[in-house]
Amino acid sequence: MSEFLQQLVNGVTWGSVYALIALGYTMVYGILRLINFAHGDVYMLGAFFGLYAARWMGAARDPNIAQALAVLAIAMAGCGVVGYVIERFAYKPVRRSSRLAALITAIGVSLLLENGGILLFGADPKFFPQIIAPKNLALGGGVTISNQQIIILVVSLGLMLGLRFIVLNTRVGKAMRAVSHSHTAAALMGISVDRIISFTFVLGSVLAAAAGVLVALQNPKIEPLMGIMPGLKAFVAAVLGGIGNIPGAVLGGLVMGIAEVMVVGYLSPTYRDAIAFVLLIVILLVRPAGILGKATAEKV
Repeated sequence: MSEFLQQLVNGVTWGSVYALIALGYTMVYGILRLINFAHGDVYMLGAFFGLYAARWMGAARDPNIAQALAVLAIAMAGCGVVGYVIERFAYKPVRRSSRLAALITAIGVSLLLENGGILLFGADPKFFPQIIAPKNLALGGGVTISNQQIIILVVSLGLMLGLRFIVLNTRVGKAMRAVSHSHTAAALMGISVDRIISFTFVLGSVLAAAAGVLVALQNPKIEPLMGIMPGLKAFVAAVLGGIGNIPGAVLGGLVMGIAEVMVVGYLSPTYRDAIAFVLLIVILLVRPAGILGKATAEKV
């Protein structure tokens, strides 16, 4: 039983990271009906922004929570700018084109970020400094949790609640919901659709950056292609929960994280990546709209 609870703790931790990335996928899809395949690479940039911020601040010499939060904030701000630039210069010019053109653009942006990352940062893995000294805490019954896992859970939960507040309780959140319903109707109501779309990209990129730094805390090896597989799994998590549905993205991320950790713990690490695609196939066969998604008819 203790082993199961330990795996559950680890799974929820990983799931919260997937949920943060999946939120970016689902928000962009909800607004533009676009699958932003470059989103996983923004997660990678978040880890590298955090790395250089930590080096610049000398955070590893005196690890403390204040410096760690500063590193996190710098990485999130940097990726927010990247998200804005990507939307403005890559996606906006093809917004009125076919979905296929937008999809090809997303793949092109992803390849650009990956290969640009290799040129800029180097292909070799980098060591992310220990900006929080690791420490294990006993939960009882043989179950332990590290302080880094607690930080991941607390920061992820805080960001999710912050996103919920923005979407449900602010004017910009109401505008986001209006734009997701209809661009034309939102524009007729005086909403700047361009600004809302840009804001959505910035918001999603900020969450992906946070996920990159949080993962680097626990797994300190980062490299320019580190966003490919987590990005794919987060996309699957968004589809699993119901892409376009924010609570669904959180639920899908948690299911993905727990399933992955359970497979590694009880079957074999070989199947770690395969479980994501098994879940994708199952959900597409059983409930194509996702767990919390609603089936909608496509106009032809």
